[in-house]
Amino acid sequence: MGSSHALQLWGGIECTVNRVGDVFFDQLEYSGHTCRLHDLDAIAELNLQTLRYPVLWERTERSDGVLDFAWSDRRLSRLQQLGIEPIVGLLHHGSGPAHTSLLEPEFPNKLARYADAVAERYPFVQRYTPVNEPLTTARFSALYGHWYPHARDDRSFVRALLNQCRGTVLAMAAIRRHNPQAQLVQTEDLGITRATEALQYQADFENERRWLSFDLLCGKVTPQHALFRYLCRAGATLNELAFFESNPCPPDVLGLNYYITSERFLDDRLHHYAAQLRGGNGRDRYADVEAVRVCADGLVGVGRLLLQAYQRYSLPLVITEAHLGSSAEQQQSWLSYIWQAALGAREGGADVRAVTVWALLGAFGWERLVTRPRGSYEAGAFSITGDALNLTPLFHWIRELTRGRQRAVQPGWWTLPGRLLYEPYAPKARAHGAPALLLTGAQQGSALAVAE
Repeated sequence: MGSSHALQLWGGIECTVNRVGDVFFDQLEYSGHTCRLHDLDAIAELNLQTLRYPVLWERTERSDGVLDFAWSDRRLSRLQQLGIEPIVGLLHHGSGPAHTSLLEPEFPNKLARYADAVAERYPFVQRYTPVNEPLTTARFSALYGHWYPHARDDRSFVRALLNQCRGTVLAMAAIRRHNPQAQLVQTEDLGITRATEALQYQADFENERRWLSFDLLCGKVTPQHALFRYLCRAGATLNELAFFESNPCPPDVLGLNYYITSERFLDDRLHHYAAQLRGGNGRDRYADVEAVRVCADGLVGVGRLLLQAYQRYSLPLVITEAHLGSSAEQQQSWLSYIWQAALGAREGGADVRAVTVWALLGAFGWERLVTRPRGSYEAGAFSITGDALNLTPLFHWIRELTRGRQRAVQPGWWTLPGRLLYEPYAPKARAHGAPALLLTGAQQGSALAVAE
């Protein structure tokens, strides 16, 4: 059954604090939000009732065991005054303060201690995201090596994922000792991978892997799980996996983050791609590119992906991030597309509660995956110039939507022929009864494929 309540519009500000080497990159510093309490008053003008908001571990525990909540005190108090409910995030693509790491055995317990301190200080907070996108963070930090601790192997990836998910379970237990009604809003990227026929085994693996954080929290990773053997081969112990089965912590809301780059395509036609786009899994060489740029049939679409998620978990869904780094007109088109797709998924039976306008204050450096200081700036509902907060056309479009009116928008570029940058690929239908292949070996070294 779909939701019986009207679809809501939530908001969020890009708040990543990630680490590269010994340097922490802080989006709140880049945007200047750290010094502007009145940003919250400007956000309130959008008529949003719910805001994803950071009380980040790295910003609060600047030295081991010493917590400074002064910044959060002022801002959460102001949100209360404005009548905006926060969904408090504790880690946003981070690996914790300098005294810990995603790979450290004590990481989960340290995160739980921090969560306990936050919940004790803010008993009025009802909803939490202890770790934003644990799977994505594990990939970027421990499989691809972009962020600290810069590992590039399956064992490190699995360790980082297990630590974050165990930390989430322990954090919610600590939070609920102070507030038994506290809810878990667990976010993850809502993506899908397609591929040429020769690489379908890799796409099948990645499409199963995308659910791992949710599956772990829901206690679904049993010996019958499609990736159980992969996890064990990558260093997960039976006791570690049994912990999640014995201590399920299903999200009260599945938070699904959807970007135009969330849909990927794996292409072994390497001659169509520049050298910097070519990579591989140790078994095959291929390019990993945005599906919208090569798939002749365009995007699978967020509506269909929402239905997939609901069919798998039967839990309430929210699009917890929706943002397009483009012109203000195209940003409006993207949000209109997301909004209509969410409405369509509700009509299809999915319990979709809200769509979140992300990066209200803009975002920095995502063109290089936040691997260098600051980087290019993408505006959101506001554009930052020095300390000035300027309203963009997107601001007015959002405010109209919260008043029940939706302005007409331009066609989205992702629907037009000019979206294609590479030789288009049109898939062949898989033969009836042909087995899917699942990669169960290392992603960076030798690979083993077995039929399911």
